Amino acid sequence: PQNQTEAVRWYRLAADQGLASAQVNLGIMYDDGRGVPEDTTEAVRWYRLAAEQGLASAQYNLGIMYDDDRGVPLDDAEAVRWYRLAAEQGYAGAQFNLGIMYDNGEGVPLDDAEAVRWYRLAAAQGDAAAQYNLGIMYAAGEGVPEDETEAVRWYRLAADQGYAAAQYNLGFRYANGRGVPQDATEAVRWYRLAADQGFALAQYVLGVMYTNGVGAPQNYVAAHTWLNLAATQSSGDDLETFVGARDAVAARM
Repeated sequence: PQNQTEAVRWYRLAADQGLASAQVNLGIMYDDGRGVPEDTTEAVRWYRLAAEQGLASAQYNLGIMYDDDRGVPLDDAEAVRWYRLAAEQGYAGAQFNLGIMYDNGEGVPLDDAEAVRWYRLAAAQGDAAAQYNLGIMYAAGEGVPEDETEAVRWYRLAADQGYAAAQYNLGFRYANGRGVPQDATEAVRWYRLAADQGFALAQYVLGVMYTNGVGAPQNYVAAHTWLNLAATQSSGDDLETFVGARDAVAARM
């Protein structure tokens, strides 16, 4: 088994000598409470030492701490500053997070085009969340001209990596013929991949498709199973909708 305490000892020896990679690793150990008691303030201290040496992963982690109010007071502008330093070094996670900040107007003025620019840089490196968000921007015409075909392309890249929300959105596009030819069978395939990961909305839609025999043979047992799964993890209006659909199927069984 890994000896986390021993790892901390060696990281500290190297970190005390100014080795940036050891400083960030020591910060992570404090952040996660591995080998030492969890201490986000101490994590921030070590992240900052490495970040000030220009280490992109430490700059990214420090940005997260400011973004999440962990070990330092919440400060969106400071989060943006550290994300940008890492993003400009090509760090995909920081590029994605910087895109989020522009998308939401947090720490910077809201700027859809700038959000798209950073999402695209991260997406080009294979970041699934960035690919998904870029798909959303194309679907909504935010920061780029609306383009369903391009939305589908980015959703598919994320979906192929197992990103559940992208799998759901791709299923929706096949179900409705948006950006792709309408294909209910293909819609069911993508909905099922998202549903298998616990994505409640995909479970619900899959249940409805089995109820109506769309894209798959009508199957009330399968429909009830998926609708029940959706209902058990939902709340509010969704819960009411999902329970209603489930109970309607149960009445037909």
